[in-house]
Amino acid sequence: MNKPAAAPPPPGVDHFFSFPGARADRWRALHAAARGWEQGDAAPAEVREAFDELLPSEAFFAYPGRGLLESLRKRIEGGQAGAAAALARRVSEAILTRSYKTDPADWQSAEIAAEAPADLNTPTLARGQGHRPYFEMLLVAPGAGSRGENLITQIRRLRRPEDAFIYEPVPVGSFEEAICAILLNPAIAAVTLYEGFGHESPSELPLLREFLVSAGFDAGHVAGADLPLSLAAAVKRIRPELDLYLLSDRHVERIAGDPRAAGIRRVLYAVEELLELHLCVLEGVGERFRTPFFDNLKKYAMRPISTFHALPIARGKSVFKSDWIRDMGEFYGLNIFLAESSATTGGLDSLLEPTGNIREAQAMAARAFGADHVFFVTNGTSTSNKMVHQALVAPGDIVLLDRNCHKSHHYGLVLAGGQPLYIDAFPMTEYSMYGAVPLASIKKALLDLRAEGRLDRAKMVDLTNCTFDGHIYNTRRVMEECLAIKPDLIFLWDEAWFGFARWSPFLRPRTAMGAAEAIAGWMRDPASVTAYEAQQAELGEDPTEAALMQARLIPDPRRIRLRVYQTNSTHKSMSALRQGSMLLVRDVDFAEVEAQFHEAVFTHASTSPNQQLIASLDVARRQMELEGYGLVANAIEIALDIRKEVNAHPVISKYFRVLGADEMIPAEYRQTGFEDFLRPGVSWTDQVRSMHEDEFCLDPTRMTLVCGTAGFDGTQFKKLMADEYDIQFNKTSRNSVLLQSNINNTRSDVANLIRVLLEISNGLEADLAGGGETGRASFAGRVKSLMTDVPDLPNFSEFHEAFRWDAGKTTPEGDMRSAFYSAYYAEGCEYLPLDSPEVDQRLKDGPAMISANFVIPYPPGFPIMVPGQVISAETIDFMRKLDVKEIHGFERARGLKLIRPDNARDHIRK
Repeated sequence: MNKPAAAPPPPGVDHFFSFPGARADRWRALHAAARGWEQGDAAPAEVREAFDELLPSEAFFAYPGRGLLESLRKRIEGGQAGAAAALARRVSEAILTRSYKTDPADWQSAEIAAEAPADLNTPTLARGQGHRPYFEMLLVAPGAGSRGENLITQIRRLRRPEDAFIYEPVPVGSFEEAICAILLNPAIAAVTLYEGFGHESPSELPLLREFLVSAGFDAGHVAGADLPLSLAAAVKRIRPELDLYLLSDRHVERIAGDPRAAGIRRVLYAVEELLELHLCVLEGVGERFRTPFFDNLKKYAMRPISTFHALPIARGKSVFKSDWIRDMGEFYGLNIFLAESSATTGGLDSLLEPTGNIREAQAMAARAFGADHVFFVTNGTSTSNKMVHQALVAPGDIVLLDRNCHKSHHYGLVLAGGQPLYIDAFPMTEYSMYGAVPLASIKKALLDLRAEGRLDRAKMVDLTNCTFDGHIYNTRRVMEECLAIKPDLIFLWDEAWFGFARWSPFLRPRTAMGAAEAIAGWMRDPASVTAYEAQQAELGEDPTEAALMQARLIPDPRRIRLRVYQTNSTHKSMSALRQGSMLLVRDVDFAEVEAQFHEAVFTHASTSPNQQLIASLDVARRQMELEGYGLVANAIEIALDIRKEVNAHPVISKYFRVLGADEMIPAEYRQTGFEDFLRPGVSWTDQVRSMHEDEFCLDPTRMTLVCGTAGFDGTQFKKLMADEYDIQFNKTSRNSVLLQSNINNTRSDVANLIRVLLEISNGLEADLAGGGETGRASFAGRVKSLMTDVPDLPNFSEFHEAFRWDAGKTTPEGDMRSAFYSAYYAEGCEYLPLDSPEVDQRLKDGPAMISANFVIPYPPGFPIMVPGQVISAETIDFMRKLDVKEIHGFERARGLKLIRPDNARDHIRK
């Protein structure tokens, strides 16, 4: 008896993210099969199978289009091996090189040329001279399968030589196919909806249907009568940057006035407005393409200007007329000097008080990133963080702060006078790093403040999302549960490494702005009040702390003051120059703090900001709005490819591995049980559910590569890769390095990395094989010292009572500012060598050792001591076991810098 065929395994997480690269691979596979058929090395059936495999998804792309696909099918079915191979090669190369965006010949075949009118053979006919950006517009229309070519023809006839852009329509006939198209085709920049389309696709789309169900876009959740508006809402949830147009032959005025149509750029009467649609589409893309500051700077650079201000390098004369520094001009080019000025007049604008093109560029960035306001910052996100602290935190305010966050937050509190209430992240002792701060720790700190009657002093929760090592918070849940305890808390999310996430529908909900938007929508829903009151009835009038800790707290939507700030190092994940940063604001009370916010800008921003940095921030916004979705998807694909190739390679995986989510995040914070992106049996549904529900997720673009198992510490391996192989990494730990894929990486980069890791691994194999027992024992000892004999990570101890002032009895906040400045007086400080017996004696018998400054070892890169902190035995033990060369705030020759005990007693008396 024959057994039934086994069901295919569920699609892996990488199946979706690898689609752009997989599409090109499938076309190359078809070309290889056709070439083999032509040469007699392959059967026609192999070519037909390869063609059938790629055919279903090609409907979601304008190129090669139905005409070329039909020509290829005819050649295959007609036994024309050579002709099929030639056309497959041409299409494959055009997709790989993207030449079809500029070369009209890529769109033609002999059959199309013979059968179509001459003026419609070439989609790019009206391109004219010079390059015009290319994009695609999704057309969702009933019967698109039968009338798609007619729709394409109508759109092409509207083209004019003066059009700023060239675009191709992609016609589909259903809700499901529309979602497929915007997910799979990053070239789509606009969507036009014709009324009358259905929900389900006639094609089999198992992976995408799985996504639709998990995201609530399936037929069970979408109302048929309002399908166009439902689709518009779904498109905006997935890709909010896309322009939407609705063509209707009924009451367009009524539709335009429907609140649900707010995301639609224009509602048009379908019978008479096709040209108007064409012009609207071009205008919409042109609005995103416009870069007010950069466009103006280019015009400024071309003007014949005489400069009598304090910037000799402007216009470049001092450089190009020099016998000694002309090489700098030749290296950078003329434009960078023509675009320099210290003036803020003559068409330029002031970053400190923008009223013109900088103000407009910041407003466009706010729209793109989902914020109410955006500030451009040219001193890096360190400055952005300090601006927020100075603007919002007053002396004595309590700030709940991740002890392991970037040093700019600690220094920001020193400057502002806020009192840090440090909360520790979960430790990853094996890899000498910390993760993120558990929500339970944050809630406990707030409830402790409330129990002591000090909750009114709590001003802000300040966290890093994602962390250096890729830990992503459930930002919405953190904010909602904190607001349930204190409805007016301010949140500062340092997303220095995570700015790109806005352009991924899977990561966006976990960004600060994405979560703030979701909370704002929830607050407007009457069901939010019902949910809050139901929980209050369940908890009772005076719930215990244990009950509050256990519950998934729901805030009162009527009392929430939604105040969210997000800082992005734009230069870290987008195409901005180094130190380019953006500060994003979504604060309902911003009008009340705007004046002091501008004071913070005046305090920290340079009065001579770099024009090129401002321009790069403007351009970075443009790029991400128009192609960020595809760029981020490619970055994720690159990262998943690296994970797969390293961990599955039979030789490389002996010595190196990329850590999975199960190794980076303890099981208690992965409530869904999600283990890793590429773990066998893990499906797309698992990943989506994890992103929705788990307390912490892992950013797929950040990869912790363990090198200690190869006998290298992180610093040593980073130096080896940079010096010997020209491969650069960012962060290191005791036994790992951090790899980060970004929008700049290609598959060639992956191939080079794998080649180098294999070369190193083969070298280790040879050394171990020829080194005998002594060599193998030495290698094993080195690995043990790096992977097993690791020091425990020290948690924050406490502030000394001298710097606790009016702090509560159980809450650990302290006045770090007083401690910081008390160390400015040499007579109030002392030094103790780290290994001196006196250190051990004072740990045992006192008096307490009080840190006079920040001590920050690199790695791991977080302060293990802050001013005013009592130094604990575990901190000393950690420092003594450290084998890193770079420790900020510690001079080994002089020892620990401490506040003298008598100086501390003076503070107590004061």
